[in-house]
Amino acid sequence: MIIDLDDEAALAAHDPSEMLGAVAALPSHCAQAYVTGRDVRGLPSLDGISSVTYCGMGGSAVAGDMLRAAFRDRLHVPVDVNRSPELPEYAGPHTLVVVASYSGDTSETLSAFREATARGCRLIAVTAGGRLSEECAEHEVASVTVPEGFAPRAAVGHIAFGAFGALESAGLLPPLEADVDETVAELVGVSGELGPGVPSAGNSAKGLADRIGDRTPVVWGAEGIGAVAAMRWKTQMNENGKVPAWSSSMSELDHNEVVGWSDRIGTESAVIMLRHDGEPHEVAARFPLSAGIARDAGAEVEEVFARGRSSLARLLTLMVVGDYTSVYVGLRRGVDPTPVRAIDRLKAALSGGTG
Repeated sequence: MIIDLDDEAALAAHDPSEMLGAVAALPSHCAQAYVTGRDVRGLPSLDGISSVTYCGMGGSAVAGDMLRAAFRDRLHVPVDVNRSPELPEYAGPHTLVVVASYSGDTSETLSAFREATARGCRLIAVTAGGRLSEECAEHEVASVTVPEGFAPRAAVGHIAFGAFGALESAGLLPPLEADVDETVAELVGVSGELGPGVPSAGNSAKGLADRIGDRTPVVWGAEGIGAVAAMRWKTQMNENGKVPAWSSSMSELDHNEVVGWSDRIGTESAVIMLRHDGEPHEVAARFPLSAGIARDAGAEVEEVFARGRSSLARLLTLMVVGDYTSVYVGLRRGVDPTPVRAIDRLKAALSGGTG
């Protein structure tokens, strides 16, 4: 069954949990969360810290990738993103550990939180509740409280910008208000062009979903914000579109993956290249050459361009196009984008959590 993406009634019928609405609300999520995070009290002193470890899984972890990529030129200490129940050996009293779990019950993140408290790390949490919120209260750990009721992946604006606001107030990040304002304004503009009421002829996300069709998405982005956006596209295609998808960073992919695009191997693939004006010249020059190799292998190749001047705006505008496109990929096939039954099955089997 193929759904006409310009049939708003059909889209609404197959999106009962309103994932499209959650995507459209990203600008307001970002604006609200930044203020919430900046107003958090009881933040730890960051005097003398030598490292930051951001702990999370799934939709809660991507904010750590965003932090590291968008502010790499303004962070004075290294940031590690830890998708593990165990902390790295270096984490101790001179490490700031940011723990993010939307549900508050993510088993890996709770384990990392408990280890961080035992080691005397400095801590900030981001959560909507659950056991993490309770343990933060027990240990007097500052916590950014985000709204409940979203799929974790749809709460990325709340999680990321809540963390950014708190880290600005703590002194890790410089004042971000100008970047946040620009990002929100750009997101409003992009969302106005990609919503369900905008016909496919003028809606690049709907058009891209149609061109992807039944092909497997392969998403490329330049190392840094492009690669983070590419990974977000990949996971959104998995969870919203309910399809396999892959992501790679440029120019690493030109040292291995490009060899795999051999004769006719790409006929069932769609390569989406995420581009922005901040790419190093030598990296930017590789995209058209690599695209030609993928096309010669039979792949459909598309480009998506970021908007904005700041790294934050460029990152978020790339991400939101992927959010819309992934939902349309699922809805086009008559699939409800919200449920994640495979994750629920694993969660039940392991008696753990996710998000």
